[in-house]
Amino acid sequence: MVEVKEILRLWLDGRSLREVSRLAAVDRKTVRRYIDAAKAAGLDRDDGLAALSDELLGAVIATVRPDRPRGTGAAWETVAGEHERIQAWLKQGLTLTKVHVLLERRGVLVPYRTLHRYAVAELGFGRRRATVPVADGDPGVEVQVDFGRLGLISDPARGTRRVTHGLIFTAVYSRYMFIYPTHRQTLDEVIAGCDAAWAFYGGVFAVVIPDNLRPVVGRADPIEPRFSDAFREYAQARGFVIDPARVRHPQDKPRVENGVKYAQRSFFAGEEFLDLADCRARAQLWCAQIAGLRIHGTTRARPAEVFAAEEAPLLGPVPDGPFAIPVFSKPLVARDRHVEVSRAVYSVPGELIGTRIRARTDATTVKLYHRGQLLKVHPRQEPGGRHTDPADLPSEVSAYAMRDLDGLARKAASYGDHVGRYAAAILEHPLPWTKMRQVYRLLGLARRYDADATDTACARALEVEIVNVGLIERMLTRGLAGVDTMAPARPATSGAAVDADAAVVPAAGRFVRDPGEFSTRRPS
Repeated sequence: MVEVKEILRLWLDGRSLREVSRLAAVDRKTVRRYIDAAKAAGLDRDDGLAALSDELLGAVIATVRPDRPRGTGAAWETVAGEHERIQAWLKQGLTLTKVHVLLERRGVLVPYRTLHRYAVAELGFGRRRATVPVADGDPGVEVQVDFGRLGLISDPARGTRRVTHGLIFTAVYSRYMFIYPTHRQTLDEVIAGCDAAWAFYGGVFAVVIPDNLRPVVGRADPIEPRFSDAFREYAQARGFVIDPARVRHPQDKPRVENGVKYAQRSFFAGEEFLDLADCRARAQLWCAQIAGLRIHGTTRARPAEVFAAEEAPLLGPVPDGPFAIPVFSKPLVARDRHVEVSRAVYSVPGELIGTRIRARTDATTVKLYHRGQLLKVHPRQEPGGRHTDPADLPSEVSAYAMRDLDGLARKAASYGDHVGRYAAAILEHPLPWTKMRQVYRLLGLARRYDADATDTACARALEVEIVNVGLIERMLTRGLAGVDTMAPARPATSGAAVDADAAVVPAAGRFVRDPGEFSTRRPS
């Protein structure tokens, strides 16, 4: 009624239809319909404002909207007849544009604007759910963390401008902020930003509420998220608990969400920075002197003062040194019982060939695990290096694989003193590892034949200073180990007497033959 009365008042004042439409903010066709209805009800342009009675206005409205007993038009009533069907389509995730198309296929022709107004009014389409603010909690307990894009900063090393993000911290209770600008959103940068924040705040909060940052949360889940092992170790070292927000739920961290917008507008916008280091230094000053000393819109207090008075004394101790960030991997145990970790090779104990194990690498050590059990701890090697513990290899191949000459000599001495001396004589060479196979052959002879016989054969060979494993094998094969076959025969001279000792010395062993070998048969 107010709208109709305003249109008629302007018309009675002598204004044109165009002016009435502009001043009343109503379409010109609507203005014409109201004026025509007023003329039909007996209103004349010469009448004064007193003629605009409630009865006249009611008659005009009844003439213009005779088919709207409930205040809605025919199109609205048509859409209302499809209420349940439209509601089901919207629950299936269909857009309202698609719903309008499906209604047209069914022969329900209504304007899209009417469909949209009905969906908003009757079905709650497009309405944001009401939210309830969450209590701030106790002082010094929670801090919310999120990344926010700041803008472009010059990078002198590259000679270009690079996108810069801000790792933003907001203390939930006091709203005290800290910004750590960075070019990359990696684990190293997140941990560096956290350490910078603890230094800025003067302590560590008990609970950290991050967004689902990829370096922090390996697998997002509303109830049981899986954190990255490296950041979990960092949290254990610093003494805080991780409580990540849900995916696409900014209401889980509203304090830092508002802080991101504030940092973008108040700190970064319109500023020029020399490089990333300059941006970080100025960000810390801005947090302490501007953001920290402003009157916060919600708490109506200065965040820095509230933090210093109520939160700072309750924080954990400041870290006394940098955190050695570990790297986790799952290498495959190769056939040589080694794994490759960070381009270096390390030995693995046990029979795990073809099995994937877990490796933890830090600045000084490499730890190997299998099914939660620690297998081995190696000192970290440079890329291309190798560290093998002989105890990780089978005993029968460890000495050869490691070229353990002393161990091989000790093993030979276990079969007898002369076997050990003979093995040492074999290895007495400018390149002793090239003679290791001969020692292994000697050990094989000691295992195949009697160890005492092998020791005796080695003793006889050492007496005449003959170092030849093949000779030892022939002596053992022919059963000559117990005979002094190494003594040379004394040549007999014509007319000379042979003493008794010389008579019992047999010929050299290598020339001994069976008498049958010298028998001959004459042809018949």
